[in-house]
Amino acid sequence: MPWSSQNGGGNWKGGGGPWGQRPTGGNPSPDLEEILRKSQDKLKQAMPGGGMSGWLLGVIVAGIVGVIAFFGFTFRVNPDELGVVLRFGKFVDQKTPGLNFRWPYPIDTVYLPKVTRVSRIEIGMRGSGDVTSSTSGLRDVAEESLMLTGDENIVDVDFQVLWFIKDAQQYLFNIQNPPQTVKDVAESAMREVVGKSNIQNILTEKRAAVETDVQKIVQDVLDGYNAGITVQQVKLQKVDPPAQVIDSFRDVQAARADQERIQNEADAYANRIIPEARGEAERILQQAQGYKEQTVAEARGQADRFLSVYDEYKKAPEVTRKRMFLETMERVFSGMDKIIIDDKEGKGSGVVPYLPLDQLMKRSNQGGQQ
Repeated sequence: MPWSSQNGGGNWKGGGGPWGQRPTGGNPSPDLEEILRKSQDKLKQAMPGGGMSGWLLGVIVAGIVGVIAFFGFTFRVNPDELGVVLRFGKFVDQKTPGLNFRWPYPIDTVYLPKVTRVSRIEIGMRGSGDVTSSTSGLRDVAEESLMLTGDENIVDVDFQVLWFIKDAQQYLFNIQNPPQTVKDVAESAMREVVGKSNIQNILTEKRAAVETDVQKIVQDVLDGYNAGITVQQVKLQKVDPPAQVIDSFRDVQAARADQERIQNEADAYANRIIPEARGEAERILQQAQGYKEQTVAEARGQADRFLSVYDEYKKAPEVTRKRMFLETMERVFSGMDKIIIDDKEGKGSGVVPYLPLDQLMKRSNQGGQQ
């Protein structure tokens, strides 16, 4: 990629790269004349008599030149690095880990970004640079961590952004100070997400959703910049109310917990009483329906019986009346002690009517005691 002032501004003055200074990741060649002069002076001092033969001096100079040429035309890329080669300030190639060839500075300039290392940006706090370190011993940075929520509360948010280089060329030349850019974009994204959320959601069940939303926004912005960076994870470390009001906030939280507990108890009572009441109402309705059906059925049965008797009565009234009389008398006298004396015929026939009153009285007394 050609050099321009957008990528850091500067000139070639001072023997530096296109950004006005020697690249921090490069391997510039030493001043050959200076090295030869110093080496010659040291050899003269070391040799007896302060001098040396021409052929020995030639061998030494040739060796020095060879060593300088070797180190001047080669460079090493470590396993966690990628060599990005600029030729006169323009990108020409990327080199894999190992020994690689290049032209001496200032023809070629080499950058060695660590493309496999996961870097960490801390926002709202400062501590160890180790990605795996815990939050103990961290120093809070209030100007970064204090944020306004959607329900106009203030929340203290400390979080980390884990990222790595996806495209070394974009990472080196498309943005200035990539770590600071990641930090600024992540802080802005977190303020945006927190500003759309309620404090209760951020403190409780919505933390994972906040992390996901922030990571997506940061990645989209960096991709828009062609920053060559992949955001691996956004980790919320601490989400609390400000220290000045945290005790009052905890009292509010306790009151809300009591409110939820009482509400749950009331809901449980309602869930138990309402089904019982509905069941009792259903039972009464079923009983009423059964009584209704029974009464209607009995009435219909009696009506049908009466109609059937009436039909038979119309066919033979006398027989029907006699039958009804007999059935009625049978029903009336069925539970009574009775003695029937027929004196319609046989008056003075010599039969002495006998009425066992003592037996009738005995039976009557037994019936009263029962």
